[in-house]
Amino acid sequence: MATLKASQSGLGIIKQARIAKGWSVDDFRWLESASEVLDVSWSESGVLAVGISEGTWKRFLAGKNPINPEAFKAYCQVLGLNWQEVIENKVEKLVSPSPTPVTDWGDAPDVSIFYGRQVEIQLVKQWVIQENCRLITLLGMGGIGKTTLSVKVAQQILETGNIEFVIWRSLRNAPPIEDILVELIQFLSSQEETFLPSSVSAKISLLLKYLRSSHCLLILDNVESILQAGERTGLYRVGYEGYGELLRCFAETSHQSCLLLTSREKPQGLARYEGENLPVRSLQLTGLADKEGRELFALKGQFTASEGEWQALISRYGGNPLALKIVASSIHDFFEGDICQFLEISQQSTFIFDDIRDLLNQQFNRLTKLEREIMFWIAINREPISLSELQTDFVTPILPRELLESLASLQRRAFIEKTTGGLTQQPVVMEYVINQIIELVSEEIFNQDISLFASHALMKAQGKDYVRETQINLILQPVINQLINQLGSLENISHYIKQIISNLQGKTPKETGYVAANSLNLLHQAEIDISGCDFSRLTLWQAYLQGVNLHDVNFVNSDLSRCVFTETLGNILSANFSPNGELLATCDTDCNVRIWEVQTGKLLLICQGHQNWVRFVTFSPDGKILASCGADHLIKLWNASDGICIKTLIGHHHEVFSVAFSPKGNILASASGDRTIKAWDIHDGNCIKTLTGHTDWVRCVAFSPDGEILASSGAEAQIKLWDMESGECLQTLIEHQSWVRSIAFSSDNQTLASASGDRTIKIWNYQTGECIKTYTGHTNSVYSVAFSPGGEILVSGSGDRTVKIWDCDTHTCIKTLYKQTNEVCCVAVSPDNQTIACVSLDQTMRLWDYHSGQCLKTWQGNTDWALPVKYSPNGQILASGSNDKSIKLWDLQTGNCLRSLQGHTDFIYGIAFSPDGQILASASTDSTVRLWTVNTGKCFQLLQGHTDWVYAVEFHPQGEIIATASADCTIKIWDWQTGKSLNNLTGHHDKILGIAFNSDGKFLASSSADQTVRIWDWQTGDCVKTLNAHEDRIYAVIFSSDGKIFATCSTDQTIKLWQFPTGKFLKTLTGHHNWVFSIAFSPDGKIIVSASHDQTVRIWDVNTGECQHICAGHTHLVSSVAFSPDGKFIASGSQDQTVRIWDINTGECRRIFIAKRMYEGMKITGVKGLTDATILTLQALGAVV
Repeated sequence: MATLKASQSGLGIIKQARIAKGWSVDDFRWLESASEVLDVSWSESGVLAVGISEGTWKRFLAGKNPINPEAFKAYCQVLGLNWQEVIENKVEKLVSPSPTPVTDWGDAPDVSIFYGRQVEIQLVKQWVIQENCRLITLLGMGGIGKTTLSVKVAQQILETGNIEFVIWRSLRNAPPIEDILVELIQFLSSQEETFLPSSVSAKISLLLKYLRSSHCLLILDNVESILQAGERTGLYRVGYEGYGELLRCFAETSHQSCLLLTSREKPQGLARYEGENLPVRSLQLTGLADKEGRELFALKGQFTASEGEWQALISRYGGNPLALKIVASSIHDFFEGDICQFLEISQQSTFIFDDIRDLLNQQFNRLTKLEREIMFWIAINREPISLSELQTDFVTPILPRELLESLASLQRRAFIEKTTGGLTQQPVVMEYVINQIIELVSEEIFNQDISLFASHALMKAQGKDYVRETQINLILQPVINQLINQLGSLENISHYIKQIISNLQGKTPKETGYVAANSLNLLHQAEIDISGCDFSRLTLWQAYLQGVNLHDVNFVNSDLSRCVFTETLGNILSANFSPNGELLATCDTDCNVRIWEVQTGKLLLICQGHQNWVRFVTFSPDGKILASCGADHLIKLWNASDGICIKTLIGHHHEVFSVAFSPKGNILASASGDRTIKAWDIHDGNCIKTLTGHTDWVRCVAFSPDGEILASSGAEAQIKLWDMESGECLQTLIEHQSWVRSIAFSSDNQTLASASGDRTIKIWNYQTGECIKTYTGHTNSVYSVAFSPGGEILVSGSGDRTVKIWDCDTHTCIKTLYKQTNEVCCVAVSPDNQTIACVSLDQTMRLWDYHSGQCLKTWQGNTDWALPVKYSPNGQILASGSNDKSIKLWDLQTGNCLRSLQGHTDFIYGIAFSPDGQILASASTDSTVRLWTVNTGKCFQLLQGHTDWVYAVEFHPQGEIIATASADCTIKIWDWQTGKSLNNLTGHHDKILGIAFNSDGKFLASSSADQTVRIWDWQTGDCVKTLNAHEDRIYAVIFSSDGKIFATCSTDQTIKLWQFPTGKFLKTLTGHHNWVFSIAFSPDGKIIVSASHDQTVRIWDVNTGECQHICAGHTHLVSSVAFSPDGKFIASGSQDQTVRIWDINTGECRRIFIAKRMYEGMKITGVKGLTDATILTLQALGAVV
């Protein structure tokens, strides 16, 4: 496909036209307009035309790399330019280069050994290349060779040069259609599509656009995995109907690509599209011919047989390759290769080969008990399993000699296969064994006679995320369905399982095995209430209890080894691997540093000592020391083996955002908001050097691999390079357009990568100062970058909720990782180059397989922080918003939670009652505002328009409109009844954290992280006054009831009072020892209260500025305060998960509201298998020791 780029003179013309248009470079209207030129409306479809993206737009403007001609012409049309006048080599005829095909083979098998099927290969090639078939289905029984044929034919089609993209994916583990569509779109768009539409239909439409613009071959193997089992063939499993929509679109829609399916049965609805002269075909595979069958036997050794005997043998098994492999092993081992003798004995039986399962039944019954147990474990594990892992799975240890002998026997019989990854089974064998497990376990539970249910874990809690999800879908859920058929109801299932548990309590681990964990996992998946269940004196190996409510469950004296629990994580801000890759350290907004075991996900240590957010954590080069830094201005050094604090480094006067060890480990560099960089001697803790030169916050530091250069970056959009010996600034790199949050050196000591708020990553030759390349593709700020150990790969994390993997040789994005539900603030690459860690602001940390892009492990935090609190106008209800995505309404008379309002998909940061108390508005980090009817708890209006977190919402005093403030630096004015946006106030340069209407509603005040307060005429949108009010972020602004005073609070630990409307400064209230998050005036305006990170609420006299009372009792930061309408009480919300009511006159706590925690009342006295750190976590979630 021909590509175009602008000439040097053309770039000048383009720049002039862009400036004349008046839109900024990053304005989304460029993409919208270009998409409309190509007849795709963003506003209607939610997608852009193929080729239109931020990446192609930036490449179009830069002119360094060509883009597809349709996009080039569309951009020119938007600019009002003749594309032929600005292209490079415009007088020459455009020649279409032969593109190098792009391939992604996933876990396709090796087909270097392949027999026969030449007729089928040629036929399929003809259908794809010459007849342009859009959809082809290879059909046949299990083991017939559909998978290997699909790979072989794809390889040969690729060699013809007629295909630009080939992607092979197995549906063996029944992935949801959404996951497959995302993979396909990302692959075909070269990872440029970041914002994907939410619906399946819209994703399919976007996929089809790429299928029209390129020649693609897509292969989906094992389609029968997404089809229902039963008499009616071809029906989709519940939840998998989207695949039917995908196949229908492939069949009906015109495009120049082909989807090749393999399946044991034809998906429903395809037959009507098929025809000899139609673009949809199917091919029924039969067995191998005699010649190819003999060649397969030759791999197993020497065999003797006449021509007739060969024909009889191969015919008996229908030429099925897998069946022939299994039979060949039996003849070789038990009949010394004599086929005649085998046929004589086998003809005495009534066995008829209609399906591979018939043979598997016959052969499986011949296995020893140990061989069957091995088969069960390999099938449960789904992926190739190592010998050592297989040994640890057994309840009773198996002698290595016995295990090896059994494995050799199974391999000879072709029941298992050995790959580079370990031991596995062919799909048809694995499916057969899984069905055996489902039947046997269901029967054991029904008969109350336990064997397999005890000896094997049906789901491995500590396994990879995607494997565990498959085990749930393909083992646990079918067992539940089978039990419902047998027992009739979930109540009966609960009774039967609990009876089994009761019978086993107090027995030995050998007797109980995996019963308790299997039971817990089944009960949870069946959505049966586990509250109050007795699991005492049991072994609970491989129970997955993350996200499971375990209220009053009894685990006394139980073994909880290999269980996974929910964590009490704040928002994790940083993560780094230890040098040996065995540990992972994290730090968070809960002021803690945690050390985890990577292999098991187990929490090993909690390091406590910081008094504010911990911003960054890193290991020393020898892995013995852990360094952390935070918003408390401190740097702490910890012993990585026991979590004890070795030293505290004091010297910075603002937040410390980043630390870095020198390669030798003897020096630690630190970056701070006080605009300095300090170098510290690790041994004595002394500051040996302070580097000055930055004019704003310094956010990151990094040493070059030789330790001679230190790089620093921050809010100035610059990178400075320092000589560590002299402290001299060698050069300043200036090309970014916004702050530079993260920098990283490659291991080759040649390049430096930087991540910026301008949504780009830049690659620098740091020795010359030249910017080698700019990576574009992220659609929000890039917060973190990390090189792989060899420097060939760069990983980036962004506010667009994605992680991107970049090839540093080709400078292209090779993979985009989704699943994060909030901004990705940190990424790290393991020392073995296999795993990526990423943390995001949804209280999660994930490990990803760098090569496959599969999510391996997820740590999920669960805390019910009380963030904003507000009294209803009549004083009868208190509303509290939480990071659990809900708003709770509390009855102030009884203390009961009246209802929980559910609908937001992220933290709740702002709430407000309407003046009449009938409506509640909520603002969330999901970028939306919701309006709720207080009496019913129903959401009746959803306001969408902000493009980033919404921090605050306020009703106008007359109640007709609301205002909202966002991290997108805008304030929006809404008619809440219609949902229409009336005005958009712009002017702040950083996130807007607070807003308030004055008493008569004519003006609106806003406070921002840009350290200013602005006063607005909200009707005209004019900013009438700007105050440089504080020295740090301003969290809140409020007006007194008479409108004469407004107050502000900040992370500079102060509250300030101002005269309105003049803006004259009146006084500063000091006394808090940490950030001040929230303030509220009393109804009479004489008192102001404040909430702080120092865990206190303070009550101040407005006239004198004196602190009258300090309300102490919260055990974590206090995020909000509110006055009761009668002025007698204060409510405060805290990250200690409580709401407290305080007496305004005495400062005493009168009442505490707390929602039931996830593990409330869970008894863990005498438990085994948990670390001290995990026990502390469980206690924080409500467990009782």
